[in-house]
Amino acid sequence: MIPEEDRGPAWLRDYGTTDFGSIEADIQAMEQFAAKLAANVTDSYAPHMANVSESMGVPLPDPPAGFVELTSFLTAHNQAQDVTHQNVYNYANGTQGFASAAADISKQYRGSDAFSHAQVADVNKAFDKVGIPEATTATYPTTSSEGDV
Repeated sequence: MIPEEDRGPAWLRDYGTTDFGSIEADIQAMEQFAAKLAANVTDSYAPHMANVSESMGVPLPDPPAGFVELTSFLTAHNQAQDVTHQNVYNYANGTQGFASAAADISKQYRGSDAFSHAQVADVNKAFDKVGIPEATTATYPTTSSEGDV
């Protein structure tokens, strides 16, 4: 047995232990939330997505070769624009994927006692089926002479 003086503070002795058996999720509530979120994307987000994507896709002209600061700014701007464009795209797809996974989980565990048998692995498996596409390669502004950033 460890001597009392070597055991550490009393308030920290039970760190990492819990007194509850498991964390439960209300799968029906998750499905309802996902359905409302998917409906919001379809009704309010998707109609504007094409305009946003088109506006962000307009290429800016290359800066003069001697204006290194502008080239650096446009490079950072392109990177931010690319990440923003991916977020716009992935938000809609991720939300639809979440709604689909929640519906699949709910269908599988619809019975009254079946909800108690839902495992974390089942939930993770459902979400893994609806993955988000990988990012595409970004393009950056260039200049026609040496001194490119």
